[in-house]
Amino acid sequence: MEHGGQVRLRTVAREWGRIGLVGFGGPPAHILLLRRLCVERRGWLGPAEFEDGIATTNLLPGPASTQLAIFTAWRLRGTAGALVGGLCFIAPGLVLILALSALFMAGRPPLWVLGAAAGAGAAVPAVAVQAAAALVPGSLGRASAGAADGTGRVRGGRARWYGYALAGAGAALLTGPWLVLVVVATGLAEVVVRSRGRRAPRPGLPDVPARDDTGAVGAAGAVGAAGDGSDADDAGGPPPGGGRRGTLPLLAAVPAVGGLGGLGALAWVAFKVGALSYGGGFVIIPLMRDDAVHRYHWMTDGQFLNAVALGQVTPGPVVHTVSAVGYAAAGTLGGLLAAAVAFGPSFLFVILGARHFGRLRADPRVQDFLTGAGPAVIGAIAGSALPLAASLAHGWQWGVLAAALAGLTVARRGAVGALLVAGALGVVAALAGLPVA
Repeated sequence: MEHGGQVRLRTVAREWGRIGLVGFGGPPAHILLLRRLCVERRGWLGPAEFEDGIATTNLLPGPASTQLAIFTAWRLRGTAGALVGGLCFIAPGLVLILALSALFMAGRPPLWVLGAAAGAGAAVPAVAVQAAAALVPGSLGRASAGAADGTGRVRGGRARWYGYALAGAGAALLTGPWLVLVVVATGLAEVVVRSRGRRAPRPGLPDVPARDDTGAVGAAGAVGAAGDGSDADDAGGPPPGGGRRGTLPLLAAVPAVGGLGGLGALAWVAFKVGALSYGGGFVIIPLMRDDAVHRYHWMTDGQFLNAVALGQVTPGPVVHTVSAVGYAAAGTLGGLLAAAVAFGPSFLFVILGARHFGRLRADPRVQDFLTGAGPAVIGAIAGSALPLAASLAHGWQWGVLAAALAGLTVARRGAVGALLVAGALGVVAALAGLPVA
């Protein structure tokens, strides 16, 4: 601690800005860097407190590692620390992705830029498959919770898991921007099923409430999910007692806000990413693609692939992809607006709700919601790979996709490295005279 036991805001700005600048690799890298800073090097937080922060931010919709950065800064300097730390964590990647968006989405970009974009974009469907696969073990673990009570809930839980996953995949393929309704519906369905199971008397036993065992996946589950390279395990859920009342009115506003067009439509798309994206990370693809490409025509399929790739290879949150979409819609102003709307809810969740995080984690309804919403998110991420692959325009891109899929799923390489290699292959293809535009 500094200056009478408080960490100076300039220290928060410097350290969180450094993490935002060097944090390539997504949430696992961000969590590792924050832990080294706050727990190991400076001793600002204890190990248990930091792990609790990971677990709690994984319960919130939106980018979990960004929320962890905001939360740790809040723990040191309250609201001022949260604002300074969060903004400095976000800013480096935001500046870089806007600059790259200007380069890659220019009217006549250089040939090598077109090649790099086509190559990196070809690997994006493989990255989506890897992201979905990484989430499966933890999510199935949630569905299996309750094996010891002898009620047969494990088999039913697994069957529902597959049903929710199929619903999510179908929604990603068929419903586009309405995917969030399916995710919320599966979460609420699981809340109802498990609530009834807890109330129902067991044969041969006294009529007492069944033990809630869905909270078994706590800090350890969240850490495992982060280590898999995803934004969260099955992140996202309604606040205790207010999920249905708070979320459904917002969803009812879809036609009104989306129908505005222009900046109003862009703000709604960004809001879905920041406030309603249960699962974080790659779930933003099916949430944004239909709006950005087909409904509002801000970008082509190829440009959307480029935006996703840019969000992966730049430092800081993967959600920066929304800034590239905003740039395509309305230039630099659109990129800044999309970032502000997408990240704004994360600041509000932490600043207004951090004092209540303990109750959030303890509420069984939140855990039940995650158990149902998680597989729908996984299905949506996996389902998004199909239209992304179908948008590849050139034969050589399929070879790049196959190589990326093998590298990510068989050789278990990282997403950033795979995208950079794919981009380099695209440059070679362009220089060799293969079509790239």
